[in-house]
Amino acid sequence: MAIEQEFSTRLLAWFDQHGRHDLPWQHPRTPYRVWLSEIMLQQTQVSVVTGYFDRFVTALPDLPALAAASHDEVMALWSGLGYYARARNLHAAAKLCVERHGGDLPPDLDALIALPGIGRSTAGAILSQAWGDRAAILDGNVKRVLSRLFGIEGWPGAPAIEKRLWVIAATLLPDARLADYTQAQMDLGATLCTRADPDCSDCPLQVHCVAFREGRV
Repeated sequence: MAIEQEFSTRLLAWFDQHGRHDLPWQHPRTPYRVWLSEIMLQQTQVSVVTGYFDRFVTALPDLPALAAASHDEVMALWSGLGYYARARNLHAAAKLCVERHGGDLPPDLDALIALPGIGRSTAGAILSQAWGDRAAILDGNVKRVLSRLFGIEGWPGAPAIEKRLWVIAATLLPDARLADYTQAQMDLGATLCTRADPDCSDCPLQVHCVAFREGRV
């Protein structure tokens, strides 16, 4: 069977046994909490983010609370996470959501991308995890997994290669369990298909992986 037909089935079966199911933003998985986690996880590992996330949502439990907070309060809650433009964009986006979208994140790809700090992959992650939409993601982990799986040479950030990876990512989307599927992709890249020393022996996709088959991992 072709990888396009098996990808999500194998990935979700692996996720059910080995994926991360107890992350704080998964319980409950609201649009605000998903968005906040996705912004915090940019350039930052899960192990670092969890404590900051809990502190942030305790102080600012929803989007209107974030929008109403002072700049100093937001920056103090973010202090130590680094890449502070993320916090400034988060705050600005919350204010825009209050002005334009009734205090909620818009469940629309283009409207999400129009907000500060939200790119196409982050928007896809929010749509799939918060609303179960069939939206693809293409963060660093997913780029690495797909490049190895399909034997795609070159820098994944190059426009032509990234365009090809977006097409593949959209083709592989399942019809159900989109929130779990999105998390599974990120978990696979973070725990098995790592940048250095990937654990190919335990990978559920090894049988289809061009890089593994050709010794190009």
